[in-house]
Amino acid sequence: MESTELGTTGLHVSVIGLGAMHFSLAGRPSEAESVAVIHRALDLGVTFIDTADAYCIDETEKHHNERLVHGALASYDGDTSNVVVATKGGLMRPGGAWVTDGHPDHLRKTIRDSVEALGGAPITLWQHHAPDPKTPVEVSLSVVKSAVDEGLIRFVGVSNYSVELIERARRVVDVVSVQNQYSPWHRTPEKDGVLEYCEREGLTFLPWSPFGGMNRAKKLAEIPVLAALSRERGLSPQRLVLAWLRAKSPRILPIPGTTKIEHLEDCVAAATVTLTPEEVRRIDEGAHG
Repeated sequence: MESTELGTTGLHVSVIGLGAMHFSLAGRPSEAESVAVIHRALDLGVTFIDTADAYCIDETEKHHNERLVHGALASYDGDTSNVVVATKGGLMRPGGAWVTDGHPDHLRKTIRDSVEALGGAPITLWQHHAPDPKTPVEVSLSVVKSAVDEGLIRFVGVSNYSVELIERARRVVDVVSVQNQYSPWHRTPEKDGVLEYCEREGLTFLPWSPFGGMNRAKKLAEIPVLAALSRERGLSPQRLVLAWLRAKSPRILPIPGTTKIEHLEDCVAAATVTLTPEEVRRIDEGAHG
């Protein structure tokens, strides 16, 4: 698969990654099924896998997804030396809720627990999952900078950050990526300056929820503009959406999540799809609701 540089790190990863969250939430597939999907992704040339300490059902199984991803890589027959696993920290799952916790003590512990869950080697990319209104980002990220200095983390990213917060973060620690919500139905990064900032500063932009949420993802074929383009191009709506994301900026690295091998194969095939400016415009104008 074609590759792209992760920020300005010198590391090159596949232009389509894999979001691993759905392997660990309620209703998840079996571990064997999840591992099979990850192995197939590796077979197809995927070298970027996105996980998080909070991808789990609740706090009783924190780091479940990281352990699963590490186990899948460890059991793979091929070479995984070029695979980048990106994790996140800064959210808690009490009773299955999503709650921010940017307190230094929490981040200090969860970073070390993530290192252990991922096999003990330095984390290639650790991302602050979300800013905590109770804790200034400078305080939260001072712990992350210390972890970099200690050799626990190689590179740092941020998630759910505004341009102002990204700039504040970069005064504390070098930042190579931003992971914010972005899809044809959620265009905030185009409007709030984050996508333009990433382009200008050479940061990789990782769009979460690229299909507009789980409910919409199941109904993409019912959206008129995607249905029409799907007929014209002979491509699935999912592949069209991922191609749309890639057409929006060379800094965008989509990380679709799926628990089915056939869906994974379809998503990965988006790496070879190029949309015309007119097709991009049609999706821009036709993505409603």
